[in-house]
Amino acid sequence: MKPNNITDIFFDLDHTLWDFERNSALAFQTIFKKNSIAINLDTFLDAYVPINLSYWKMYREGKINKEDLRYQRLNEAFLHIKQEHPAETVNKLAADYINHLPDNNHLFEHVTPTLDYLQQKYNLHIITNGFDEVQFKKLRKSKIEHYFKSVTTSETAGVKKPDPLIFETALKQAKASANTSLMIGDNLEADILGAEKLGWQTIFFDLHGEEHNGIKIDSIKKLTELL
Repeated sequence: MKPNNITDIFFDLDHTLWDFERNSALAFQTIFKKNSIAINLDTFLDAYVPINLSYWKMYREGKINKEDLRYQRLNEAFLHIKQEHPAETVNKLAADYINHLPDNNHLFEHVTPTLDYLQQKYNLHIITNGFDEVQFKKLRKSKIEHYFKSVTTSETAGVKKPDPLIFETALKQAKASANTSLMIGDNLEADILGAEKLGWQTIFFDLHGEEHNGIKIDSIKKLTELL
């Protein structure tokens, strides 16, 4: 793995730099206590995590909107563990979750020294499908926003990764070119294949050792491999 002639590096945020699952679990712990929901957190998360991923896929594909994503993923997780709640309770929990999600900002191991090193050699940027109201708080509260010259969200672009328009919007915001840009992310479909269609170089953050279905890609398991 040795990308060539790179001037600009674009990172995904959640699951790549920002430890989403860890921070999400802490947010649920807070809101369940706040709303007096008697629940086993591990049991809930076992149901919620794959459900959340499936709903994000539907959201990326334009099959559901933001409000449906936030409500349905929670409601389905509760139903899965046979704990039904009124719609107003689920909506309250969904709103509280978004408010408390940026309260905990654990990063993956070696994020800061890796960004310190890369910042000396490249222009760094963010491309995320997350929501503006949450993503900018995450960057600020985790104290990494100063590393990035531009942040492109799906709400800014009006489309979500892997739609080509979000990558084109990111290039315009960064004043960069596709042939000298590198995308690093954890989602094979959204981050890697989406960027490659436009001629970007890519590195897959393969945190969980996923199957690539024969697709030839450059990948890393630890961010320090970028050094």
